[in-house]
Amino acid sequence: MLRLLPYIALALLAACAAPLPTPAPDALGGSGAQLRANRAARQFVEVVQTVEPVAERECRKRTTGMNCDFQIVVDDRPDLAPNAFQTVDRFGRPILAFNVGMINSVRNADELAFVMGHEAAHHILDHLAKTRQSATIGAVVFAGIAAISGAEAEAVRNAEQLGAAVGARTYSKEFELEADQLGTIITFRAGYDPVNGAAFFGRIPDPGNKFLGSHPPNAARLQIVAETAKALKAE
Repeated sequence: MLRLLPYIALALLAACAAPLPTPAPDALGGSGAQLRANRAARQFVEVVQTVEPVAERECRKRTTGMNCDFQIVVDDRPDLAPNAFQTVDRFGRPILAFNVGMINSVRNADELAFVMGHEAAHHILDHLAKTRQSATIGAVVFAGIAAISGAEAEAVRNAEQLGAAVGARTYSKEFELEADQLGTIITFRAGYDPVNGAAFFGRIPDPGNKFLGSHPPNAARLQIVAETAKALKAE
């Protein structure tokens, strides 16, 4: 289901995808910009209607007892950098959130479908829960070490926060690659080209292979998409 989500505090939730550059002003002026926005909106609705049922089928096929009823929402604030992410509401229903910057930044339906498949994959693979678990373990370990070493209460709290941050990032690169792989499958089975869809990696800064970085190198992501797509075509 798709609904507009105006002016809510989505910024408080953890972003997943690295943001794309903000689109340049439309050279055609106001009317040209409006036409482009209308095309982007129609494309978004079409992709949602095509990808969502495929993502839900994959979710039901691969999980047991997981809520697979995706809700796709749009943050319509125009001043935000392009972004998309996955979260769950207080009832455990999975949410795929996009802002208008992201919707306007993709160059074609393949890119939008790939981003949507990638975010849906994070839920299917239960990455939010796994990240929380890693953060909890990290917090306990770091706080325990600080306490044993005789640190004061404030230092223990700081160690706990650091441990949570380190724990949350421990498997983040692996999770991104896993979501790229399953996102490729969802995109392909929805009738889109995941290799063409992953081309947006070439327009975002390459995070390289930073220690505890949240995203893997772009080359690694493109490789897993290409390999997965090749295998799918060979089936």
